[in-house]
Amino acid sequence: MENIIFFLIMEGCSVLFLYLGFLLWKKEKINIIHDYHYTKVKEENKKAYTSIMGKAMIVMGMGMAISGIIGVFTDSVKSGIPFCVTFIIGICMMIFGQIKYNRGIF
Repeated sequence: MENIIFFLIMEGCSVLFLYLGFLLWKKEKINIIHDYHYTKVKEENKKAYTSIMGKAMIVMGMGMAISGIIGVFTDSVKSGIPFCVTFIIGICMMIFGQIKYNRGIF
């Protein structure tokens, strides 16, 4: 039963992250990010900024989806490994984008 609940939570969060990533990357909806994260982003860099932030969200969402699927078949902590790896990769991508385009993390 816990496996199904874990699966539903991870897949629900995955759908949210994938959707937000799509909005950022393809639709360039920068306003879904808090405004202080992009106050110093120049107009010509907004496409690149939303692209890297959206891709980072999609990477995290994919990790959640994979982790949820693995969690159905196993009771071990190993199901959290894909999530942890992709979450760290996604955070690093976001920090890179923040430093490069916003000239700082905040």
